[in-house]
Amino acid sequence: MADKTDSEWKSELTPAQYAVLRQCGTEPPGSSPLNYEKRAGEFNCAGCGAELFDSKTKYESGSGWPSFYEAKPGAVNIKADRSHGMVRDEVTCAACGGHLGHVFPDGPRETTGLRYCMNGTALKFEPK
Repeated sequence: MADKTDSEWKSELTPAQYAVLRQCGTEPPGSSPLNYEKRAGEFNCAGCGAELFDSKTKYESGSGWPSFYEAKPGAVNIKADRSHGMVRDEVTCAACGGHLGHVFPDGPRETTGLRYCMNGTALKFEPK
């Protein structure tokens, strides 16, 4: 899936999904309906459908973006992001390489201590 052409991605994704997943964009805080999703289910990549996060790991971080304390094993890749004059850990889909958001070490201490701060535009929710 990572070998799709840019025009294939553009034709398959909405403009907002393309901006986030393929151009490392960020949606405005508080704009994703997934911030309020409380049902049991899976959060999958909007680009390729890969399972990324279980709803059990979602929590309210107050950041304005859907947040999780743990990704599914092998579902995401993390690499240094030095854009915007800072260093952050970028999270991408391991299956298609789509940009999902960033991970920070300020999550719930009683779990992993991580906050996967994801763009809701990059995710699709599949209820159980």
